[in-house]
Amino acid sequence: MSLDILEKAINYGRERGAEFIDIRYQEVLYELIVIDNGVVRSYDTSIVKGLGVRVLVDKTIGYSATNRLDFESVKDSIDKAIKIARSARKYSALVEILKRRTFRDRIVSHYSIDPLEVDPSNKLEVLMDTYRSTKEVNGIVSSVVRYGFERDYRVYVSSNGDFIEQTISLIGLSTFLVARVENVMERLHDQKSSVAGWEFIKGMDYVKFGRENAELVVEATKAPVVKPGKYTVVLDNEMVGLMLHEAFGHATEADIVESGGSVLERRIGEKIASELVTVIDDGRVEGGYYLPYDDEGTPKTKTITVEKGVLKTYLHSLETAIRLGGEPTGNARVMYYEHPILIRQTNTYMAPGDWKPEEIIRDTREGIYVRGRGAMGGQVDTSMGTFTFTAGPSYLVKNGELAQLVRGVMLSGNILDTLKNVDAVGRDLVVTTSVFGGCGKAYQRARVGDGGPHVRVREIILGGGGYT
Repeated sequence: MSLDILEKAINYGRERGAEFIDIRYQEVLYELIVIDNGVVRSYDTSIVKGLGVRVLVDKTIGYSATNRLDFESVKDSIDKAIKIARSARKYSALVEILKRRTFRDRIVSHYSIDPLEVDPSNKLEVLMDTYRSTKEVNGIVSSVVRYGFERDYRVYVSSNGDFIEQTISLIGLSTFLVARVENVMERLHDQKSSVAGWEFIKGMDYVKFGRENAELVVEATKAPVVKPGKYTVVLDNEMVGLMLHEAFGHATEADIVESGGSVLERRIGEKIASELVTVIDDGRVEGGYYLPYDDEGTPKTKTITVEKGVLKTYLHSLETAIRLGGEPTGNARVMYYEHPILIRQTNTYMAPGDWKPEEIIRDTREGIYVRGRGAMGGQVDTSMGTFTFTAGPSYLVKNGELAQLVRGVMLSGNILDTLKNVDAVGRDLVVTTSVFGGCGKAYQRARVGDGGPHVRVREIILGGGGYT
């Protein structure tokens, strides 16, 4: 598509009476290969292409989208958006869009080897080698291996003068394994992804990755289910990230706060966590999903939502920042070009502290080391701050040492109580992302990342469960 059309379209929208207009153009390619128990189940490449228009007319928002990219079709889409805004005015809350300084930039995420230029036979060979490494472990009854690659090209232009062009490439490998030993069954999903090219897969020990996951899930079938109760818990990097993103991060999203669905409403400036806790949302952190600008052209810089236990800000768009008296944080995002703006996290993580992970374990006389590998998600109520998560295979801690492996670990509680009970934070920050999924909200999915250091919580309720 000629980018000149976008600039012309902005001018057309202003001439038609839009007080503000922005356009999001997107081309996203997704390649997915699935090996299901040694068989190529699918090898698909899909492409989504089009543009979305947002206008502000008489302080009312109108959206329209098209995948026909000639100028006449784009003008027609703008006319529809303006008509929608005018028709909806008497039924809608009036909107203002914060005016900030103009940004113009072009960014391409780094890669060395373009995955689209790699021969398909090389990709299949990697997947089959990974599959065979899992099946060599006795007790594995099902093994699914996936390769994913996404290239997301987006252009943002606005009547504010913004022009942002960014291309992000994300690649990864995953396994989903089922083990059965003496009529006990366990499942384990794990994946590794990076904002990179084929060099990430080429440099990965994928045979070891498959074998270690297979050995872990087989070992888990032989492990006892954890005894329910209250425990001192050491959370690993993945589990910290999962809990922060799901149970806390969503509660910081300003559109959820506005709707009355957040436990953090009206609590800016309040101490809500241990002074050891600092929580950050950052679009450029190493290991996470790379998002230099959001879908309103606002830079996604490091946003400290909690600093030494004190809630400092919510995550904002240009709309919510002006309504709630905050600053835009670069968290206005859409899944695809035709979707409306939502406030979404980027990479949510806890800032590192002073402890070495092994020191935290050694200092814990009795408890449980909760691991995120193989975690199956859970349930969260952001209005109450309550959560329930299923962790991966974990370890009892006795006399400062890792002891017996346990399975079926379920954590439940209130996220603010949990953060207040943090009494040790490691120095080993790890943030990860995934090409195979993302964060879902209002029927939109966004690529995100999460993580943190190892963290100790004085008390969390654990339950037990598992597959049999």
